Amino acid sequence: MKKEKLRIGRIPYANLFPVFYYLDNKCNHSEYTFIKGVPSKLNRMLRNGELDISPSSSIEYLRNKNRYMILPWFSISSSGPINSILLFSKFPLNELGGKTIAVTSDSETSTALLKVILKEFLSLKCKFKPTSLRSVRNILSSYSAVLHIGDTAMIEAKKQSAIGNQQPAPFIYDLGELWGKYTGFPFVYALWVIRRKSLSGKGELIKKLSSDLINAKKYAIKNLPLIAGAAPQKKWIGEKELVKYWKIISYDFTEKHMEGLRLFEKYALKK
Repeated sequence: MKKEKLRIGRIPYANLFPVFYYLDNKCNHSEYTFIKGVPSKLNRMLRNGELDISPSSSIEYLRNKNRYMILPWFSISSSGPINSILLFSKFPLNELGGKTIAVTSDSETSTALLKVILKEFLSLKCKFKPTSLRSVRNILSSYSAVLHIGDTAMIEAKKQSAIGNQQPAPFIYDLGELWGKYTGFPFVYALWVIRRKSLSGKGELIKKLSSDLINAKKYAIKNLPLIAGAAPQKKWIGEKELVKYWKIISYDFTEKHMEGLRLFEKYALKK
């Protein structure tokens, strides 16, 4: 009888490239099957039982704790700016009240975070419209602001910088920086989330993955320049900038991260 593999979600953004570089090249992954998708797609697959474990939006975990467990010690977080969760706006932040903001359809956590920042911290009521478009210039012809995440956010930010005074979004806000400013806590964008139903049949494989992820973190810290040389994102951001970006990301999950997550839960799931 053929042994079942561990079905692992794979977000193709720069933020997780160091981890998957290690899993691809430095460990025995013969019992793993990687399934690629943007965060919102992987959330849905995890919920539907098409994945066993995945780096998944923190809001997905918070909304469905009865279905999931989290792998301890791992997250995608930042204490302050993250550089890849960005609000591009035609107006200053405090002037967005009553306006319509386009939000990426790729992410649920970032949209929830934006709503928390605007409503809870700035007392602004805004309207939100999902979009699958990428170009900030095109989106802002119809909306007052747009939220992008991941590689798209960084690519569009580089475009804005290159355009200079002619940029369609004169105001760019980093949501990690805003969260840190108003709360003093790290923000947890994603966690490694396990379906509880996968634990009984694939518990040993999940333990193996946990061990591999610990080793991936150790390896990445020592080898970021080497990993940047293999990253496809180097074509548009450059190897040195990639290393700088990875250094501001926290892949840990400490008590301080947990406090930040609990605070986000309090705001985001408020009835």
